[in-house]
Amino acid sequence: MELFFYKKKCIISCMNEYTVTLSFDDEAQKWYAQNDEIPIILEDSSLDMLIKRIKLAVPEMLEINNLPKTDIYLAFKMEPQAVFV
Repeated sequence: MELFFYKKKCIISCMNEYTVTLSFDDEAQKWYAQNDEIPIILEDSSLDMLIKRIKLAVPEMLEINNLPKTDIYLAFKMEPQAVFV
């Protein structure tokens, strides 16, 4: 639980934060998204479509796994790509 101040009032932050890891597979030409807490693994050829799918799937997966599905904050972390020479 985190405290922060807004207009001189102390507010308790009750956000449910999940970090979704994004990676791209050059060989398959697909984007992948993964989070083990929810749990969720998705793929798509378009990053924009993948993010839209994540936003739709996360509340449903939270409900299936009996996790709180209110005040959801999704953070996206891009994995660096390996370069082979």
